[in-house]
Amino acid sequence: MADSARAAKLAQRIKVVVAEGLRSRVKDPRVEGITVTDARVTNDLQHATVYYTVLGDETAQSDAKTGLERAKGVLRAEVGRNITVRLTPTLEFVADEIPVNASNLEALLRVAKERDAKLAHLARRAARCSRATAR
Repeated sequence: MADSARAAKLAQRIKVVVAEGLRSRVKDPRVEGITVTDARVTNDLQHATVYYTVLGDETAQSDAKTGLERAKGVLRAEVGRNITVRLTPTLEFVADEIPVNASNLEALLRVAKERDAKLAHLARRAARCSRATAR
């Protein structure tokens, strides 16, 4: 069983190797818009999960997933050539939800900021009205 620090280093190396492999070795046009965002490796170094994002609509995302599944063997072979472990880990590709969550969070923050501005405006008006009636 390897330690988690070694697994983290290996995950970063796999992230770079997969990104380079997508750019140089895989000739499928479905994977051209893919950005590898993260990789995680289990502590036993047997399985790697690679997170990716794709610009575009649902069709582009489903095409990218299909392209990655088709290129999985080529990418695993590329990882095996470029890392120094006894067994090459299996690769699993997962669409990264962080950009979607970030845009949802930005929208929520925008709404909260607008509500705060309205509330501050109402508080200023109420303070002016209470000062006017106190005179």
